[in-house]
Amino acid sequence: MARMYQDFADCHTRPVSEVAHDALNETLLDQEWLYEGRLISLRRDVVADAGGERHEREVVVHPGAVAIVALLDDGRLLLVRQYRHAAGVICLEIPAGTLDRQADGSLEPPDECARRELAEETGYSAASWRSLGSFYTAPGFATEHMHLYLATDLTPIDGYAGPAADEHLELERLDWRSALAMALAAEINDAKTLVGIFWLARLVEGGQLSRFSALR
Repeated sequence: MARMYQDFADCHTRPVSEVAHDALNETLLDQEWLYEGRLISLRRDVVADAGGERHEREVVVHPGAVAIVALLDDGRLLLVRQYRHAAGVICLEIPAGTLDRQADGSLEPPDECARRELAEETGYSAASWRSLGSFYTAPGFATEHMHLYLATDLTPIDGYAGPAADEHLELERLDWRSALAMALAAEINDAKTLVGIFWLARLVEGGQLSRFSALR
């Protein structure tokens, strides 16, 4: 298992080549908006590849999102269980949410969104935050760019009344090792949660979270 964590670390730390792959690039020729919703929009792009051949690309436009690996002092992760209509299943997930559109039209900064989503979904605030990186959730067809955070030194929020009325969530506190075992056994089917759990395991196994290393 330690080898797996090292492979994950090596994969993350190897630099992406800065050499331009001109033969892979595409040039946007035309763009048509097909649908604009509250959360996402859909557009059809016409592009030309390096050889001049034209292609159509359907793109789901998303404002971006955050996900939070929230770790209690005793080594338990804060997770939420909720029904996901698009997948038709109940998922066990780390807290997450979409960047809000602000009054001036700009997008909510990811670090502010992370604090807000942790509070809204779990009723906890965190004194310590660490950015773990970011990734595209489905680059083949969507623009969603997700920012991943580690939140520690958690404290319950006084007077927390539960999640928003339109969110039906069940909060669970699960030992991080049990969460890792579930992930390795394919018992967790949410991609961002898998990324977060494996990233946390790499940090703990690598000694970067020393106070949690004794909890291995």
